[in-house]
Amino acid sequence: MKQAIVNAVVHTGDEIIENGVVIVENGKIISVQKEIPSDIEKIDLGGNHLSAGFIDIQINGGEKLYFSQTPNEETIQDIYDASLKYGTTHVLPCLISSSKETILEGIEAVRAYMKKHDNGVIGMHLEGPFLNPLRRGAHSIDQVRKPTDEELEEIIEKGKDVIKVITIAPECFTEEQLNKLIESGITISIGHTTITHKEAQPYFAKGINLVTHLFNAMTQFGHREPGLVGAVLENEAVYAPVILDGAHCDYAAAKIAYKLKQDKFFLISDATFLGRKVEKFKWDNFDAHLENGFYRNDEGNLAGATISMTEAVQNAYNHLNVSVDEAIKMATTRVAAAIGMQDKVGKIKAGFPAAFVKFNPDLSQIETLDLTS
Repeated sequence: MKQAIVNAVVHTGDEIIENGVVIVENGKIISVQKEIPSDIEKIDLGGNHLSAGFIDIQINGGEKLYFSQTPNEETIQDIYDASLKYGTTHVLPCLISSSKETILEGIEAVRAYMKKHDNGVIGMHLEGPFLNPLRRGAHSIDQVRKPTDEELEEIIEKGKDVIKVITIAPECFTEEQLNKLIESGITISIGHTTITHKEAQPYFAKGINLVTHLFNAMTQFGHREPGLVGAVLENEAVYAPVILDGAHCDYAAAKIAYKLKQDKFFLISDATFLGRKVEKFKWDNFDAHLENGFYRNDEGNLAGATISMTEAVQNAYNHLNVSVDEAIKMATTRVAAAIGMQDKVGKIKAGFPAAFVKFNPDLSQIETLDLTS
């Protein structure tokens, strides 16, 4: 059945169309136009704004379940359902540093889920376990390790069609191992690392153009050693995702990063759980409790985030002095481009999923409009 979304300010990702009309059929966008067909069901947005739904490439749990603890289809469904409540229509469930068995279990769960459901679960983010223990953050020291050839090959072989992003500390890899990972086609993100500004350059030269949560779990910018933060800010090709909650980085730091990165700056939630319904959580050596609206572990370190992508977009608009369209792009087109999916998701364009958010002019009200099912 065809439907027409009418009376909307349409943010396509390429342009803004006043009084735009979006034609949808069978869960896909058919066209974006100005004329309103007469013989079609209409969804009147009452002059509100419309964009593609948000994309979150780093989300650890839904409202009640945590993917690394229970890497199964029920958890994936919880993450997806919870995300839809907060404007996010496409997700990469994130598995943090775990045993090889748990990692393979997570891969198979995502694969099985994607076979059964043609929705916004577009793969998986594997954050670790090949991280630098000195920058492990809240990851368990028992699970952080260097890759062996055997384990790396098995993860690549079993996960290359499921893992969209893998976070690694590249200094933990041999050159041969790193080349093997690059050749797999999985998007590599540098994170939880001690590499310096100078040491980062060869990795960027190899084509790695993404880091995991800029500013967090990496070497900082200094006037004598610019660190990985400085290397990212300097290199125009590198994407810089930020957890924009005011705790993982100060809004002023994020504003500076945006001024330098522009269309390579985008948003992630890194949510441990969504909705702040889980007040305490413990799994293996990972623990988190709500403290003044943020998740922290028993050592006082941040243990993932509590924000949704809706909150991140609102924070971008309210604290970074950007336009509504810029804030929206930080959660849509730029995220898609960072993981090589710019031709599939993140825009209002013919052939793309009919998964949207509608919002008012100051982004204080954001609501999911998912017409894919």
